[in-house]
Amino acid sequence: MPMKPDRTLNRLLAYGCLALTMSLVGAYVALSKPLAMVFPVFLLAWLRFGIGGVAMLRWWRKPRAEPPMSSHTRLLVFLESFLGNFLFTIFMVYGVKMTGAVSAGVIMSIIPAVVAVMSRIFLKERITRRVLAAIVCGVVGIGMLALTRAPGSGVPTGRALLGDVFIFCSVLCEGFYAVIGKTLTGVLSPKRIAAVINAWGFVLMTPMGLYVALQFDFASVPVSIWALLLFYGLAASVWTVWLWMTGLQFIPASKAGVFTVLLPITAAVVGVVALGEPFSGMHAVSFAISLAGLLLVTLPVRAAATSATETTPSSRGLPRPVQNFPRMKRRR
Repeated sequence: MPMKPDRTLNRLLAYGCLALTMSLVGAYVALSKPLAMVFPVFLLAWLRFGIGGVAMLRWWRKPRAEPPMSSHTRLLVFLESFLGNFLFTIFMVYGVKMTGAVSAGVIMSIIPAVVAVMSRIFLKERITRRVLAAIVCGVVGIGMLALTRAPGSGVPTGRALLGDVFIFCSVLCEGFYAVIGKTLTGVLSPKRIAAVINAWGFVLMTPMGLYVALQFDFASVPVSIWALLLFYGLAASVWTVWLWMTGLQFIPASKAGVFTVLLPITAAVVGVVALGEPFSGMHAVSFAISLAGLLLVTLPVRAAATSATETTPSSRGLPRPVQNFPRMKRRR
């Protein structure tokens, strides 16, 4: 009986962490557009990881209770950064720059369906009829999005469609990020995950970022853009990673997927309110279809199905995804 209040409080705090994470992601996805208009993409990404690295210097220290990272864990940490940080940032910033925050929000609403498919491939989770229906809804929503672009809208159709492709690639990267993240939360603390994958992102981005920085006129950047860059760096590299990994410690991944609905909604709201992007009736219809698919994925069917996907301790004390994710053969 004494444990129930603590479990309830942990669950509520985890829900708050997950909701705030997706709201912040949606906000910085939209706000990356004005930043990309000032900074070259590789320089923007390099500065983001640099800001995050400075902010997380104290998070590098390994907790005493945390075991040393195995070769398998090191590989997963690298992939988490390469796919979820390095490639995601490049695709997302280029995509939003070409297509806009509202369109990016519509496309990103299929993240839960993509995560479900990847969970089936890598974690051997079952794909239900509802998930298949959600994937269809996402495809239809993206297809309808193309109809919103009139020839005289001021945005070249070919450029916008290429931006959509980049955003979809960032969705795939986010899917890998979610699937790999399920394993890492069982072996590393949220702060360590955030610090290490950010460091890898900085290393991967340094060659191109440093090359562009040597030719860039930093004095021409206004103070407002520097302030926006600071928010972007802290939100993308520090706050969202730590909040998401913290929430996953107490909430099953199947329930955590519900909160991704806040990503496209926040991106669209910021795009309309802060950036003055148009929001048409066709946008609303495509959003409704895509979000309907998202609800098909995330809403529980019945208690038994929900409990079956709960993360339960294994014989080694780690969540099931840690054991199911493909492992490298160890040399003896």
